[in-house]
Amino acid sequence: MNYRKGTINDIDPVFDMVKKVIDDMNRRGLYQWDDIYPAKSDFLSDIENDTLYVFENENAIIAVYVISEESDEAYAKCKWDNPDDTTCIIHRLCIDPEYQNHGLGKKIMQHIEEQAKKMDYESIRLDVFTENPRALALYKNSGYEERGYADWRKGRFLLMEKKI
Repeated sequence: MNYRKGTINDIDPVFDMVKKVIDDMNRRGLYQWDDIYPAKSDFLSDIENDTLYVFENENAIIAVYVISEESDEAYAKCKWDNPDDTTCIIHRLCIDPEYQNHGLGKKIMQHIEEQAKKMDYESIRLDVFTENPRALALYKNSGYEERGYADWRKGRFLLMEKKI
């Protein structure tokens, strides 16, 4: 298994995997992502900004995530414990449904935290849909703490943070 930066050559396999994730969430009655978000253009921007990472198994992309300093304006309204200039934000973390529920999410979170430390960040922020029990459990079990919430198009999202 291999972690690496995403490239323009990854855009179709990444988006094919994301469509599988969306279909799986819809089957489970979780309507968090759709044809509006995340869009292929979001991942193209992530690649252009050099912030997209992929996790491969035997040359197949099975997970993606973004590490950046960009956030929605709702993040600015939250009371965070750690300074903005030492913090990164995780966006669009998703795992191919065929690989879910086998501890891969925990392994990826541990990798992201180590990667963020190497990038000289001291804390990580993220948002998680309150109706996504798997993601909520992953982040809470990984030590992320609630700092506030944001209400977006699909509903309420918890804003979470962890000092690493």
